[in-house]
Amino acid sequence: MTERRVVITGIGGVTPMGNDWASSWEGLKAGKSGIAPIQGMDATDYVCKIGGEVRDYDPLPYFNNPKEGRRVDRYAALAMGAAKMAVVDSGVEVDKLDLTRVGVMVGSGIGGLATLEKNHQACMTKGPSRVSPFTIPMMISNIASGLISMEYGFGGPNMSIVTACATANNSVGEAWRMIKFGDADMFVAGGSEASFTPMGLAGFGNMRALSTRNDEPTRASRPFDVGRDGFVMGEGAGVVVIEELEHAKARGATIYAELAGYGVSADAYHLSAPSPDGTGPARAMAMALKHAGLNPEDIAYLNAHGTSTPLGDIAETKAMKIAFGDHAKNGLMVSSTKSMTGHLLGAAGAVELAACVMAVKEGIVPPTINLEDQDPECDLDYVPNEAREVEVNAAMSNGFGFGGHNATLVVRKFV
Repeated sequence: MTERRVVITGIGGVTPMGNDWASSWEGLKAGKSGIAPIQGMDATDYVCKIGGEVRDYDPLPYFNNPKEGRRVDRYAALAMGAAKMAVVDSGVEVDKLDLTRVGVMVGSGIGGLATLEKNHQACMTKGPSRVSPFTIPMMISNIASGLISMEYGFGGPNMSIVTACATANNSVGEAWRMIKFGDADMFVAGGSEASFTPMGLAGFGNMRALSTRNDEPTRASRPFDVGRDGFVMGEGAGVVVIEELEHAKARGATIYAELAGYGVSADAYHLSAPSPDGTGPARAMAMALKHAGLNPEDIAYLNAHGTSTPLGDIAETKAMKIAFGDHAKNGLMVSSTKSMTGHLLGAAGAVELAACVMAVKEGIVPPTINLEDQDPECDLDYVPNEAREVEVNAAMSNGFGFGGHNATLVVRKFV
């Protein structure tokens, strides 16, 4: 790869904390929980009845043609909102860009599950003629990237990566790689998810992956705590604008941080469980550090995958100890913002990357809330319950997906 540097110039987000990134970040700093009883569907008969839903979101203002906004799955509608916010935040004047040099890489772990379920039901109960002709383009996982490119005319590299809960990390990382190779100058990259559907909730619930602390929703997501009993599902979208440094400087862009490193690996172990020794994620973290040209002690803050599952939190702690050595217990601050947002699945990595960017920019590390009785096997500094004001020169974000997919991103202050 060339030495082309890549910087982050725009952030957009729609999360259970708020329908824009500013309010989402304020909620994360305040240690606010976005988890509540599920309202978007009847969860009475499900083992898990709580989640991190996006509330009162109107996607139509984010589409040039509101008619098109009515013909998309919720996951794509969330993606479009976050993408539009990120582009606006970047300050770019689209009509002055070489549109063939701007790419889109916005993925989804599951895609249009609501569309699939709705039209399957129609087919089974009313016959095939009642299936919408928009079913396939609405449900496929690549359509968010396609829609965003069409909205702006971005004609550069365009694709969708599906690596479960590592999707957004891989999307941003592979966009970074394409800019480094010179295949594009700018990317709109991230992830989106909307899986509060009967199949989504039942599927995760019946594999015993979800918390059943239904009577205490705000306390249900508790990474690294002895009382954790599974993750809490969330929905939303996170998108960043990344671009080659000289391209950003030429247009006078405000730079949040430098996207410095990216690492990937596989556990090669199990469909859904993490490898218990942590070696797979450790390799991804080590690769990201190598690409960034940083030593372990250069990382002040790590936004953990930290899902609040009994096995996952221990395995990630082991991985951090392998990757960071003595620094893991002597200086590294770790937190899981999933304690507040829930697990946004394919969108999680982009939202958590944005939290890392803001930690670098503002010198504020968001907390891990609900950490009341720390698991002895999770023995690092997880920034319990209150945000911490401290200088952060470099930060790391982890994302791990079913199938053993591991992806890590590193950001640092731009100098």
